[in-house]
Amino acid sequence: MFEQTIFYLFSAGLVFAAVMVITVRNPVHAVLFLVVAFFASAGLWLQLEAEFLAIALVLVYVGAVMVLFLFVVMMLDINIAVVREGFARYVPIAGAVAVLMLAAIGTVLGRDHFGLAQVAAPGPVGPEHENTAELGRVLYTQYVLPFEVASVVLLVAIIAAIALTLRGTRQSKAPRPEHQVLANSRERVRLVKAMSPETPE
Repeated sequence: MFEQTIFYLFSAGLVFAAVMVITVRNPVHAVLFLVVAFFASAGLWLQLEAEFLAIALVLVYVGAVMVLFLFVVMMLDINIAVVREGFARYVPIAGAVAVLMLAAIGTVLGRDHFGLAQVAAPGPVGPEHENTAELGRVLYTQYVLPFEVASVVLLVAIIAAIALTLRGTRQSKAPRPEHQVLANSRERVRLVKAMSPETPE
């Protein structure tokens, strides 16, 4: 009963924070509500005995990504009136998409892996069970090919982002390596024959 109560508290907090993220007018408040949603999700993962995922969510997203988002939102000074224009017009479409996504998630996971029963009565594990070791074993054995493909896609995205944002400045006087490599030793020094000064008439 106690575990079910904690589950409902975390779930209610997660749903409330998620709704506030997309409905609140202040973008800084939206980022803070997203942090609350991450903490609620971490609490649910702790109930599912996924300690590694819960700690990774708090450290990576709350500790790094959301702090970056908060600084960016505060520095950009976004005009909320322009962003909120036509918000109510797309609410029915957004609701339909949300229902379809929930139906797809429920169909894929099913009752065997999704539901309150899985949280309230988790499978018995011994004290020697290590969540991180099990995750790494599955990730690098059963899902090693998707993991490598995802890493290559992320690497390509990083390179593309650097290539798109890198701009050469015209004021830079730094030497260009491609020109230095093509330099010829004979062209570096040029001998000029000095002419004798003309004598006055």
